[in-house]
Amino acid sequence: MHPSHHARTKPDAPAYIMANSGETVTFKQLDDRSNQIAHLFRELGLNPGDTIAIFAENSPRYFEIAWAAQRSGLYYVCISSRLTAPEVEYIVSDSGSRILIASAGLAPVAREANAITELEAYWSIDGDIEGFASLEKLRDSKPTTPISDEMHGTDMLYSSGTTGRPKGIRPAFVPDTPIDEPNVLMALAKALARAEDDSIYLSPAPLYHAAPLRWCMTFTRFGSTLIIMEKFDPEKFLALVEKYKVTHSQLVPTMFVKMLKLPKDVREKYDVSSLECAIHAAAPCPVPVKEQMIEWWGPVIEEYYAGSEGNGMTWIGSKDWLAHKGSVGKPVHGQLHICDDEGNELPVGEAGTIYYSGTTPPSYHNDPEKTAGARNPKHTEWSTLGDVGRVDEDGFLYLTDRKAFMIISGGVNIYPQEAENVLITHPKVADVAVIGVPNEEFGEEVKAVVQLQPGIAASKEVEEELLEFCRARLAKIKCPKSVDFDPELPRHPTGKLYKRLVRDRYWGKHDSTIV
Repeated sequence: MHPSHHARTKPDAPAYIMANSGETVTFKQLDDRSNQIAHLFRELGLNPGDTIAIFAENSPRYFEIAWAAQRSGLYYVCISSRLTAPEVEYIVSDSGSRILIASAGLAPVAREANAITELEAYWSIDGDIEGFASLEKLRDSKPTTPISDEMHGTDMLYSSGTTGRPKGIRPAFVPDTPIDEPNVLMALAKALARAEDDSIYLSPAPLYHAAPLRWCMTFTRFGSTLIIMEKFDPEKFLALVEKYKVTHSQLVPTMFVKMLKLPKDVREKYDVSSLECAIHAAAPCPVPVKEQMIEWWGPVIEEYYAGSEGNGMTWIGSKDWLAHKGSVGKPVHGQLHICDDEGNELPVGEAGTIYYSGTTPPSYHNDPEKTAGARNPKHTEWSTLGDVGRVDEDGFLYLTDRKAFMIISGGVNIYPQEAENVLITHPKVADVAVIGVPNEEFGEEVKAVVQLQPGIAASKEVEEELLEFCRARLAKIKCPKSVDFDPELPRHPTGKLYKRLVRDRYWGKHDSTIV
């Protein structure tokens, strides 16, 4: 399936609707405009295997560009709208992008990026940017028929950069692949998320991130209608579910937390009974949070564990999760292995590095060292994202934490996620990061950095309240020894916490990069 098919069979059906503006783009309009932009790409001299960069907020033009690149055999690099000009320049240069397409809302950074890069073209959407040509004006003069050499292009996405500069994930280019070629995510969306042509899919996250981009485009392949939020707001999300009778969505745990902390009367005034499948991923979900979501929305909560690299995936539905609380499921793509630092497979129940076999290991663009580091020392065809976990006797995977964030205090391994999962459920806590900080005697000690709910003032009394809350629920060694307060923790819009930035404050480092 491909949107071009739906343009023929149901041309006037909405491919997507923007939540705030209400702008609707039909399948015919999406097909016509993506064809026009594909002609622009060829006119510029872009050939299959070349690369373009998109630096934009959530916009009705986003998918027109992405589908144009997809049907032109191009790589499309989706750049975070939160970046500075030097960070944009790094990704544009590293990826080998030949053009930069930016939204007018990002004009100040886009102009700076223009000044420090030398690309073949700079195009703007949703308004004018000095030094950029209007893509809409260029597009409208082109034919709406397909280009003569259509073939399958794909995204090239960059890691979130929580441990340094981001690295591009560039799949191998296969010439002459049809634009409607099925893929693994389509099969999983059909079998596990029950995607259909009449599904209504609500996307609350930035489209430059892997999961929102890929899942949205996958549902479009099925002929579903997308509802695109320009920015997540917890009450607005619930209102949209009711308004459009949304059947599917994908969220991150921080969104669950924000909705659960709405006043009870606000939560209960919206009808969410149309939801058939609410998927969450990208970050660990505390058990109490997920219990409350299942109680509220019913057994429609689905979870997966995977990465932009696409080297493996687990999946778990509500029924299985209630029987295996805290699990992220069983493998649905690839085979799972838990290994020690030497690459040896560990027995059931023991925690170690998570590897997948039977899939294509990730290849990080221009970084052979990171590519090699993702391989198992003894089984080089096995690959990892660097996460730590364990598998129970029934084959369900439980994530422990990122290996890089494990705290070693007096020789004892402590995984901060456990304390984070407890503290986030406290009514005064809006967000939390648990980290290891220097300790002369033990090497490291556990500290919580907390963002309080609006209206709650930081104080010694609140600190002690949070420490006691944690001690009542976890072994003492796992609990923070102290709490610091931060007005706003550095969290990516997709839900990922930039824990390195928080940790570096206490270790005297200042070279972290947010992307």
